[in-house]
Amino acid sequence: MSGNLLARSVHDLTAAAWFGGSLMGAIGLNGAASQAQNPAERTRLSSLGWKRWAPVQTVAFASHIMAGIPLMWENKGRMASQEGVTRLSAIKTGVTLVGALVTLYSGILGQKVDRLADQGAAGATEPDPAAPEELKAAQKQLKVLQWTIPFFAGTVIVLGAKHGEMQRPKRVFEGLFKR
Repeated sequence: MSGNLLARSVHDLTAAAWFGGSLMGAIGLNGAASQAQNPAERTRLSSLGWKRWAPVQTVAFASHIMAGIPLMWENKGRMASQEGVTRLSAIKTGVTLVGALVTLYSGILGQKVDRLADQGAAGATEPDPAAPEELKAAQKQLKVLQWTIPFFAGTVIVLGAKHGEMQRPKRVFEGLFKR
C-alpha cells in the first residue's frame, strides 16, 4: 500500500470512528443506559461506556491528525495552484479542531456528571429536578453536545469527500485555470 493510500485510509477511517462512535454513544449507549431500573445506574453505565470509548477516540484523533499531515504535504502544490483547495483545507482543519475541542469538552462534562451523579441524576443527560445546578447544567450541555459532535464528525467526512472530488483530473484542470 502506498504511503498516500495508507494515510488517506487512516484519515478517512479515523473520521468514521469519530462519527460512528459519537452517534452510537448518543443513541445506543445513552439510550440503553436510560432504560436501567435504578436512576443512579443509568449514569454509571453510561459513564463506564464512555470511559471505555475515550482511549479509542483519543487514538483516532491523534491518528487522524498524523495522517492528515502527509496528505497536506503531498498536496501542497495543489493547494498553491488549484483554486479552492487551500480554502477547503482550512475549513476542514477548522471544523476538525473545533469538533475535537467540543468532543474534549464533552468528555470533561461527562466526568463531572459521573462525579456528581449520586446527587440526583435521572440519566446520562437527564437531570433529576432536585439535582444541584452544577449537575443540571452539565447534563443539559451534554444533551446538546451528544448531537453536535456527530455533526462535526460528519462534516469532516463530507469535506474529505469534497477533497477527493477536487483531485479528479477534470477538477484539477478546471481549478488550475480558474486561478
